[in-house]
Amino acid sequence: MCGICGAIWTSNGQAVSREQLSQMTAAITHRGPDADGLHQEQTATGGIALGHRRLSIIDIACGQQPMWNEDESVGVIFNGEIYNYRELRETLLSQGHRFHSDSDTEVLVHLYEEHGTAMVHHLRGMFVFAIWDRPRSRVMLARDRFGQKPLVYRQEAGRLLFASEMKAILQLPGVPREVDPESLNHYLTWQYVPAPRSILKGFNKLLPGHLAVWSNDDLSVEQYWSPLSMRDPAPERQVLRDSYRKFTPEQAQQKLKETLSEAVRLRLRSDVPLGAFLSGGIDSTLITGLMQRELDRPVETFSIGFDVPDFDERSYARMAAKHLGTNHHEKVVSPSAVDSLPSLVWQYEEPFADNSAIPTMALCQFTREAVTVALTGDGGDELFMGYDRYRAVQLGERLDALPLPLRMLIKNPLWRKMPASIRQKSFTRRLKRFLTTAALDPRRRYMTWICYFDPQRRNALYSGDFASSLPGATPEDWMDQLYDLTEPIDLVSQTAGVDQISYLPNDILTKVDIASMSVGLECRSPFLDQHVADLACALPVDFKLQGRTGKRILRETFGDLIPEPILQRAKMGFGVPVDHWFREELKPLLYDILLSQRAIDRGYFNEQGIRNLVEQHVSGQFDHSTRLWSLLVLEVWHRIFIDATTVPGRMTETDVRRL
Repeated sequence: MCGICGAIWTSNGQAVSREQLSQMTAAITHRGPDADGLHQEQTATGGIALGHRRLSIIDIACGQQPMWNEDESVGVIFNGEIYNYRELRETLLSQGHRFHSDSDTEVLVHLYEEHGTAMVHHLRGMFVFAIWDRPRSRVMLARDRFGQKPLVYRQEAGRLLFASEMKAILQLPGVPREVDPESLNHYLTWQYVPAPRSILKGFNKLLPGHLAVWSNDDLSVEQYWSPLSMRDPAPERQVLRDSYRKFTPEQAQQKLKETLSEAVRLRLRSDVPLGAFLSGGIDSTLITGLMQRELDRPVETFSIGFDVPDFDERSYARMAAKHLGTNHHEKVVSPSAVDSLPSLVWQYEEPFADNSAIPTMALCQFTREAVTVALTGDGGDELFMGYDRYRAVQLGERLDALPLPLRMLIKNPLWRKMPASIRQKSFTRRLKRFLTTAALDPRRRYMTWICYFDPQRRNALYSGDFASSLPGATPEDWMDQLYDLTEPIDLVSQTAGVDQISYLPNDILTKVDIASMSVGLECRSPFLDQHVADLACALPVDFKLQGRTGKRILRETFGDLIPEPILQRAKMGFGVPVDHWFREELKPLLYDILLSQRAIDRGYFNEQGIRNLVEQHVSGQFDHSTRLWSLLVLEVWHRIFIDATTVPGRMTETDVRRL
């Protein structure tokens, strides 16, 4: 697990010096604290620079990068893990390739020699890599199927810049920092900037399941995989999924047990200590249970909790640990948003408003004190329909099928006057939200449920000048396009498919990658193995969602690993009491930052729109905590990445005081 950065250029005026490459690499030291590697050379057409920071996981002694093939005609810098590297290595040895290490990295250069860009189809893992093909003077970039590892790039006249994190590229002199209004509009809608967009104009994120090739001063990007199989050009994959769709429940359970167990087994390959996150939910419990079956010692498990009962899952984590026989570690944390916000924003480097990043950071830091690798349950909710909102989508489908008189009654706009708790997750508020959106198109209904600033709230917030700078296409149009990519089997499956290519990579996996790599911890997610995903996505919806029960097949297949109280409990998010903070200790922060002249002068928002949100929340009229948090993150991000003369290569106390 590492960080990469680099450049290729065809004009000497665009060259990246070794000193500049060193500055780029230093900016991502947190991703790889164990070693660095630099390579810079002139070519017949320009030059190439490759930088690497290493977190040593496999072949600690011989894994330095860039890593080369036998005659040094092909080199690679790599971030991630290739879980099937041993099997690939055996095949490559039989084909005459010679290795000088036991690293999974070296497999990549020989696989490229053998298959070219088609090498990606042979990989099982999470990865971002850049391969320098010296004879062809070209660079290949690739990102793993679900987007567990990030890659950002900037294409300029005569030059391509790329890195694991944008802040590495921003170390170079003269790189512009101009906010993209359309990306900001997406951020406020979804709480993240979706790939391939970036918050800065001219920057792009390589989409999951995509590769790119820079050759002859041109960049071509292509998709090689998607969880939505209809987008995959390989016909054999669709044949496989069609066979899965014919499974009986018993056949599906047996195949799931085999496939997920193998995915866990592959992710136990490590030359450093490993453990698991254990929240006390279904996903992390069963992954830990499968680990425990494979190991001859107790799994090291980790959880954190809070003094606020509504946000504390430690009792369930303890229950799971006792049931499975793990060596459990837990810690009560009281994160201070004021103290952690600047470093949090710097780490995420784009506005990122999922406030569960705060406890995720704390959990990663706590886990890293004992192990270097941790398995997680990420992906289980999206692949096996664990979110409550999937049940709401199914209920909406049934509502739309009712006779007209009943539909008219349920879709009556008078439901807007229904009293409800101000708490976002209360039953009455969820019921009111469902009823007041019942008349919408099914897709728009779902978008309204998951967005943070809907079109009406955005219109009330934006200044006239900023609103006029936005294009005609809206964030909702983007999600509509994602729906069009899914197979029209049923709306619930389509919605889960949309989440797999939007919310999962842009929010969940981004959150975990940045939080874990900020402390040099590697997180591995067995649910995101492509074979597990192909099976999960092919199964009928009633295998996963039945009545009020999500993850049905996980419960029935792995019930022996999960204590009954955990099987029966409602899903509890991983968050922090931001709503309480903003009415108590953080209330002055809202006025001092969000309503500061500095923030208002940016021209994005009208002052009264901001003030209304603040005062409605502080007075207890409404819970605007997630919206206020997103605005607070945006303003702090501006001060670090836009207002500052240079982007800090790391966040120091001096940098915080200057905000």
